[in-house]
Amino acid sequence: VQLVESGGGSVQAGGSLTLSCAVSGYPYSRYCIGWFRQSPEKEREGVAAIGADDSTFAIHSVKGRFSVSRDNAKNTVYLHMNNVQPEDTAMYFCALSSRVHNILAMPRDVFFDAWGQGTQVTVSS
Repeated sequence: VQLVESGGGSVQAGGSLTLSCAVSGYPYSRYCIGWFRQSPEKEREGVAAIGADDSTFAIHSVKGRFSVSRDNAKNTVYLHMNNVQPEDTAMYFCALSSRVHNILAMPRDVFFDAWGQGTQVTVSS
C-alpha cells in the first residue's frame, strides 16, 4: 500500500489549502483515512478522518474550518483547510486503516496500517 500526500505549501492566515492523499495498492475499495499533523513543538495529533462508511470527524480545534472528503474514482482523499491559522503549521500526514469502519471520534494512530511521507503546511500571520 502506498499513500502520497500533496498540496502543502505556504499560506497566509485566513487562507485555504486542500491536501490530497492518493492511495494505491490497497485491494479494497473502502477504507478509512486519517489526517495527522506534527510540528517540532508538539506531539503528533490526529486532525480529521473519514471512515470506510464515509462518516467523518474533525477535532475541536479545526472543526468548522477543516473537512475531509474522498473521490473514489481517483482513490484520493482530501483535507480541505479553510481559515488556516499559524497554529496549523505542521507536517501533515495521511494514514490508512483497514480496521476502522465508522468514525465517532478521531481514531488513535495505532489503528492505522500505512502512512504517507507527509506534506508541509506553513501558515504566516
